[in-house]
Amino acid sequence: MADYSVQELMIIAAAREIADGELVFVGMRLPITAFGVARLTHAPNAVGLFEDGIVRYEPATDMLYTMGDPPNQQGAAWTTGLNPVMAQLQRGRVDAGFIGGAEIDRYGNVNTSYIGDFKKPKVKLPGSGGAPDIAAMSKRLMVIVNHDTRRLVEKVDYVTSPGYLDGGDARAEAGLSGGPSVVITDLALLRPHGDDHELHLASIHPGHDVNEIKEKTGWELQLSPDMVETPPPTTDELAALHTIDKDGFWR
Repeated sequence: MADYSVQELMIIAAAREIADGELVFVGMRLPITAFGVARLTHAPNAVGLFEDGIVRYEPATDMLYTMGDPPNQQGAAWTTGLNPVMAQLQRGRVDAGFIGGAEIDRYGNVNTSYIGDFKKPKVKLPGSGGAPDIAAMSKRLMVIVNHDTRRLVEKVDYVTSPGYLDGGDARAEAGLSGGPSVVITDLALLRPHGDDHELHLASIHPGHDVNEIKEKTGWELQLSPDMVETPPPTTDELAALHTIDKDGFWR
C-alpha cells in the first residue's frame, strides 16, 4: 500500500517539471501547490506568475484555495493587474505554463469551451480564461488532467488552447513556438515524441500498467522508447507538500 495519495503523486510529478530559475505561469488548483513544492525542494529560484496579477518568489505561508486568496497577495514580489502579468507571455519571458482542460487530444490540443458542435453544444464549458495565451506563448506547456476516454480523446471538439494542432509542423506553420512538453494524469505521464509530436506514454505511475492506460485513452496510445515507471514521492517531496498544503485540501 503506497504511503501517498494519487493527488500527492500528481502534484509532485508536476513540481518536478519546474526547473530552478524558471518563470512559471502557475495556473489554478494543483499547480499552485506544485509550485510551492518545487520552490521548497529542487527549484529555490523559480518565480511564479499568477493570472490575477500576482508574482511570487516564495510560496505563500498560508493555505491557498485560489490564486486570488489574500495569503497569495501578502508577501508577493509584485501585486499588479492582469495585463502586466500576461504581457510577460508576449515578451517571451515565460519558461513554462500549467493549464487543465476538459478534453485533450493526441497532439496536445486542449478544449475548455464546448462539448459537441460549438454552434449547438451538448455542454458549454467554462471557457478559455488566459489558457490560450499560456498555451501559445509559453516556451513549453504542461497540462494536468484525469485519465479517461472522455478527457483523452482522438480529436478535441474545440481547440481552446493550441497544442501541436494537426501534428508535424502545423504549430510552427501557425507562427507558434514551444508546445506541450508533458501531460500529467492520475495514471501516467504522456510526452510528445517524434516528428509528428504525438503524445506517447512516457512514464507509468506505480500500481498501473500499460493495458489499463491504453484502455483509458481515446486514441491508439504509443509507447515512448524510453518509457519508465514514475518515481514515487521522496520523503523530502512529501514533507514539502505537507508544508504547503497543511490541511490536506489538495492532497
